[in-house]
Amino acid sequence: MIRKCLFPVAGYGTRFLPATKSMPKEMLPVVNKPLVQYGVEEAVAAGLDNVTFVTGRGKRAIADHFDISYELEHQIAGTAKEEYLEGIRSLIDNVNFSFTRQHNMLGLGHAILTGEPLIGDEAFGVVLADDLCIGEDGVSVMEQMAKLYKQFRCSIVAIQEVPEDEVHKYGVIAGDSMMEGLFRVTDMVEKPKKEDAPSNLAIIGRYILTPDIFDKIRETPPGANGEVQITDAILRQAKEGCVLAYKFKGRRFDCGSVEGFVDATNYCFEHFYKQSK
Repeated sequence: MIRKCLFPVAGYGTRFLPATKSMPKEMLPVVNKPLVQYGVEEAVAAGLDNVTFVTGRGKRAIADHFDISYELEHQIAGTAKEEYLEGIRSLIDNVNFSFTRQHNMLGLGHAILTGEPLIGDEAFGVVLADDLCIGEDGVSVMEQMAKLYKQFRCSIVAIQEVPEDEVHKYGVIAGDSMMEGLFRVTDMVEKPKKEDAPSNLAIIGRYILTPDIFDKIRETPPGANGEVQITDAILRQAKEGCVLAYKFKGRRFDCGSVEGFVDATNYCFEHFYKQSK
């Protein structure tokens, strides 16, 4: 049903300076694997094997990661170290990667619109690699959402409950409950004040969007700092049709913050790395 997934990876990662001065934040390793690889693996688990990156200056390491390194592989050929590359080689062999560049940092909405020529006229997933998500019972968050899309055929945003004093960090939804964990969106506010938030249900970095979102983004005027907010465009979809908000099953780590990154590293070390040894 859905074949393509878009990764907006053009941001500067200023919260991780000086590490991100010369290294893409998406390449920061959680144990022994970069953040962006976790996201790609999640997309592939949902059947989204056409992956598009919207990159920016200084992001060539992402493209290099999803390519063959002949010199490295020659050096470790025939040794036990070859097994360390099995995961990434599987992705290289089985996923179609494409890249385009966002020349100006004008918000998430603009980044998604930049990817339109590579997405075309079809529904697609969006993964923000900053959010590392671990699905429940081995079912990735994007896989959970893809199953919902197959049933409802409309845009879907992933949500989770957050403390009320943190709603100002997120896009927040209001909606009518359709079933447990699933809401039809009636309103959506980007980074509201605590007293203005319609709920504590915050949008996290997983979306499935129908292709009409591109026209909605084009019709959305820039907001603060000249940025085009994707929440404004999705709200227009909700007002004119239907958008669902899904309270996903699993855990999410905000790896855009140092605290969340450390939590994710500790969790992955205990639950994946140690158990593989």
